[in-house]
Amino acid sequence: MALAARIVVLPGDGIGPEVTEAARRVLDAAAGRVGLGLDYVSDLVGGAAVDAYGVALRPQTLRLCKTADAILFGAVGGPKWDDAAPNSTVRPGSALLGLRKGLGLFANLRPVRVDPSMVAVSALRPERIQDVDLLVVRELTGGLYFSRPKRRYVTPRGEAAVDTMRYSAPEIERVAVRAFELARMRRGRVCSVDKANVLETSRLWRAVVSGVALRYPDVTCTHMLVDAFAMELLRRPQAFDIVVTENLFGDILTDEASMLAGALGMLPSASLGAGTLGLYEPIHGSAPDIAGKGIANPIGAILSAALLLRWSLNQEDAAQAIERAVSRVLAAGLRTADIATDGQAPAGTAAMADAIVDALR
Repeated sequence: MALAARIVVLPGDGIGPEVTEAARRVLDAAAGRVGLGLDYVSDLVGGAAVDAYGVALRPQTLRLCKTADAILFGAVGGPKWDDAAPNSTVRPGSALLGLRKGLGLFANLRPVRVDPSMVAVSALRPERIQDVDLLVVRELTGGLYFSRPKRRYVTPRGEAAVDTMRYSAPEIERVAVRAFELARMRRGRVCSVDKANVLETSRLWRAVVSGVALRYPDVTCTHMLVDAFAMELLRRPQAFDIVVTENLFGDILTDEASMLAGALGMLPSASLGAGTLGLYEPIHGSAPDIAGKGIANPIGAILSAALLLRWSLNQEDAAQAIERAVSRVLAAGLRTADIATDGQAPAGTAAMADAIVDALR
């Protein structure tokens, strides 16, 4: 790694620039604690790139990201671009899919922890969510989002559409290996989620994961159908440690899991490949209805910056410092609008970032 770590910042659309700026401020403060230099380069993606360049992801942007130590990403999309064709390069979401594929980022890590100060905010009863600490490992470059054919067409009976879910054994194996390796760093349990009673891809998924499990006798492996897991995630979330699943299921289940933590704005994510380069983003979307109002919750983006320090820059102390600072600020009672309780005056995006920076110092 160079003397200063190179961070490519892709703020995107909607609240993306606001939460990314908050995360960058906290990242600077944490890096300063450990004497780490950061060199930032920014570029446009998503709708902002469509407006400026006519495509959601330029080849130049992908090449820039390949030179980075890590990528800090905001969010993309909004009503302005909703009429673009689903597979079009002018659809903002194609930027994120293109980055994942182009950079070989096949494993999306989404930690779900319920901060003690947030127990009262969750939609579930306190006894259901206390001590929840699970990590969803979502396969990121296969399945329905990438497989072909994918098209809309007209039949004599009217319009129709087709999507294809395809997985190969090597795609499944590499994300399963990542899940089992992570389980060795945690509590030694992997739950693989599929739909093997219906889908052929899920039957392959289960067979490959079972084969990988034989190489990790120190890790307990179980399998669950996705509908049963969705129920158990709310009924007994403390039972899970590492959860590994395919692309679409992981996308849906982690949005469900965000309700354990209090709100969608609370959860970070890390998209990783075979090396140390990673893309770090909150799991929420661009939220165009609140964009520019300064009220978005930046915690998901800030905790994504902590993951950036941990997984790409090997700065565990700085990562933990951010996570402790977030916990201290929440314990002190500061809340943005999405996690405020009745009668509580919410803090804005900048005020929440200020408080977390102060807690770091």
